Amino acid sequence: MPPLFDWRFAADPYPAYAWLREHAPVRKTQLPSGVEAWLVTRYADARQALADPRLSKNPHHHGERGAHGKGKVGIPGERSANLMTHLLNIDPPDHTRLRRLVSKAFTPRRVAAFAPRVRELADGLIDSFATRGEADLIHEYAFPLPIYAICDMLGVPREDQEDFRTWAGMMIHQPGSPRGGVGRAVKRMRGYLAELIHRKRAELARADGRAEAARAEGGDALLSGDLISGLIRASDHGEHLTENEAAAMAFILLFAGFETTVNLIGNGMYALLRHPGQRAVLQQAVAEGDEGLLAGAVEELLRYDGPVELATWRFATRELTVGGQRVREGEPVLVVLAAADRDPAKFTDPDALDLTRQENQHLGYGHGIHYCLGAPLARLEGQTALATLLHRLPDLRLSADPEELRWRGGLIMRGLRRLPVEFTAADGR
Repeated sequence: MPPLFDWRFAADPYPAYAWLREHAPVRKTQLPSGVEAWLVTRYADARQALADPRLSKNPHHHGERGAHGKGKVGIPGERSANLMTHLLNIDPPDHTRLRRLVSKAFTPRRVAAFAPRVRELADGLIDSFATRGEADLIHEYAFPLPIYAICDMLGVPREDQEDFRTWAGMMIHQPGSPRGGVGRAVKRMRGYLAELIHRKRAELARADGRAEAARAEGGDALLSGDLISGLIRASDHGEHLTENEAAAMAFILLFAGFETTVNLIGNGMYALLRHPGQRAVLQQAVAEGDEGLLAGAVEELLRYDGPVELATWRFATRELTVGGQRVREGEPVLVVLAAADRDPAKFTDPDALDLTRQENQHLGYGHGIHYCLGAPLARLEGQTALATLLHRLPDLRLSADPEELRWRGGLIMRGLRRLPVEFTAADGR
């Protein structure tokens, strides 16, 4: 068996995952944290596990007492910051209630209406380095774009957004960010969001009947205004999000939304730079305004080298069988999305990048009741970011040996630390 979780594995985990799919598709493995968990690598088993109600999202079901409090499972710092009540950590019926309420604020129409702002952000970031003829696409483009986008959508004032960029950099150990760790950044984000929600709740209460009108009309009436105001206004049969629930949901939209999109843009652009034929196909589609091919290309990039390597933690609430292996009550299960999405039993020629692939039911955004609520926004950002880059900088090329590039450590996410590129310097937009 190839080694897991060393730096060579981080650079290219796919040969090891292929070995696991063939020889040990459900295997108990010791993780770098010391926790033992079952890794599920085949597509059919992965899809079943993602939707199995016997696999809980709540870390309290973990058999190892105190593992969550020590940051070995879940998001570091979330317990001490009182951020447990979000969609990644709860099961029905609480999950059903929260998702229903949040969906009333986070509507497809709200996401679609945000498209011009995402394009404006992408153009502005490219303007900041286009005249130099070189850039680090992670630090200068893929990282700030989703941070500013989700801050704008949530309603974080522009003057406070640099704080969020700093905290986000601490969370993913971005070069140049202050030291202090994920837990410290989580606490700072939590404190700020709680204060912002409290302030917006007071502002809405003073507004002349707007909150009551939104509650009465429901759903699409929440389109106006920012997302935090929408979360506060959201109601269902008289139920509302508490301030703590709203803060936890705003946090998870930030936490889960920004790093996945950073990696979608970074991994996607890296794959295109390494596959010039496929890149040419996409550039022609962008030039011709072929939005269908652009959308399909982003789905293929999600499948080929997606931003989320392993789905977030699940814990057996009772003994069950996954892929022929007996999983005992309390044991953690990690679905390896990166392995499942290259399963030859599901995808033809799975190790090839094919932007015109038609049958592409990848698991990059999960499956079942925990399917990613923010997937439409991530797709919008990914399509806009890649299309704008290819249009504005058509001769973009990698300026470092691929062997020199390093991937960020971590269990769940997969992304590059830096992506240096060169291009013909432009005089502006």
